Amino acid sequence: MVIVTVLFFMWGLITSLNDILIPHLKAIYTLSYVQAMMVQFCFFGAYFIVSLPAGALIRRLGYQRGAVAGLLIAAVGCALFYPASFGGYGLFLLAFFVLASGITVLQVAANPYVTVLGPARTASSRLNLTQAFNSLGTTIGPAAGGLLILSISGAAAGAASTVRGPYLALAAALALLALCFLKARLPRIEDGEDLALDGEGHGSAWAHRHLVLGAIGIFLYVGAEVSIGSFLINFLGEGNIAGLAHADAARYVSLYWAGAMVGRFIGFVVMRSVSPGRTLAFNALVAIALVLTATFGHGSVAMWAILAVGLCNSIMFPTVFSMAIHGLGRHTGQGSGILCMAIVGGAIVPFAQGALADHLGVQLSFLLPAACYAFILYFGARYASMYVKQ
Repeated sequence: MVIVTVLFFMWGLITSLNDILIPHLKAIYTLSYVQAMMVQFCFFGAYFIVSLPAGALIRRLGYQRGAVAGLLIAAVGCALFYPASFGGYGLFLLAFFVLASGITVLQVAANPYVTVLGPARTASSRLNLTQAFNSLGTTIGPAAGGLLILSISGAAAGAASTVRGPYLALAAALALLALCFLKARLPRIEDGEDLALDGEGHGSAWAHRHLVLGAIGIFLYVGAEVSIGSFLINFLGEGNIAGLAHADAARYVSLYWAGAMVGRFIGFVVMRSVSPGRTLAFNALVAIALVLTATFGHGSVAMWAILAVGLCNSIMFPTVFSMAIHGLGRHTGQGSGILCMAIVGGAIVPFAQGALADHLGVQLSFLLPAACYAFILYFGARYASMYVKQ
């Protein structure tokens, strides 16, 4: 659990750096919101393209060697930021895609590995604990990125060269972690029995309705979470909200992700006694209320409402994932690939919100994430008693 948790930390840190680079690249290349969101489109689009092949790779190599392969691919992606800094926006998008491809392989390997390291009833709790360290990475990432990339003054402030050092350091760290992970002694995990819920069939992961609904939930949740994070700096820069400069707003992005970290530690404890589905539905309901407050409010109320959504986000991904993968048995690898493929929501939803922001303004565009949380509420309520018979 400890060594796998390190993986969660690293990909959280890397993913959250996108929120810093989006406004940075938008200013450098004079992009519209839709064009700037191509960063998330290429990054999370990799999940859709790579997840199923990654599932096949994991079945062939095993969880441990599959994770090593993912780390090495991600290291190559980080290294590509160096030549991209000399080229145009398109080269940056290619680097984002390669980096995300490596993280996709890590996701497909690590998430189901954690769920089967103990009893099914506490799978959501365990995954929340490891995801808490993922959130630690997303908390540190924006603060570090803001310091190393956005706060640089002078002629270099508006140059793409500011990303070279941080991403080369990340490439070296990922390569070192791959070597350590290769040498580590991890337990072999065997797939369990294929258990269908009432009204569901066997034969493949697609025959399990709760997996299909869970995949939709992952799509919408990741889309909402990423979209909010992607627009936070611009949202906090609005005159009727906080009027913050990009470097100052970056510190508040860290608070958004810190809320997810705190909530996951709380969720680790709470879901050992409270139904994961009920906890999920409650968090989704509160998230909807907070996003609507930010959409139609102003000043500090709107600012703190949108930042507080991070706390509600906390348990959503690990809870939906563990509930969706429950009882898949020998189809667990396939199910994990499907769920990770659904992370493409992080590409589609921000892109759609970018279009809304260009036409309606940044603030009203947050109605889209609110609609996404409505489905999470439905999923949690529908499977509120999933583990009662276990």
